[in-house]
Amino acid sequence: MSFLRWFDIAVLVAALPVFIALDAPLVGYAVCGGVWIATRLIHTLAERRAKRSLAAGNRRGAMGLMAGAGLGRVWLITLAVLVVGLSDREAGLSAALLAAALVTSYLIGQALCRLLEGDESEAEGGAVAR
Repeated sequence: MSFLRWFDIAVLVAALPVFIALDAPLVGYAVCGGVWIATRLIHTLAERRAKRSLAAGNRRGAMGLMAGAGLGRVWLITLAVLVVGLSDREAGLSAALLAAALVTSYLIGQALCRLLEGDESEAEGGAVAR
């Protein structure tokens, strides 16, 4: 399952030869890839902190932390693509396409992880009564 959890990073690595083969502006790849990795690390740290908050019984704090991390991630990536696009239209287009591929691969990887791993509460025998 760990491969699926990091599927977006595999897509990022696989995109480099495609950028080179298509002679696409590498500044779009570098900026989008760098911001993606930075926001991925921030999101991973936020997930760990949210798990600690949940363990302490602070659901509202955990949800706020994850919401803030998710929205912040979207804004940072969008601003990075915008800045690159304002400096060079082709680089902005390549960064936007890469961002779309990374977001899609991230969502697919996370969905498949959750689907294949199942709900942790069901695995532990703690299914919620209806």
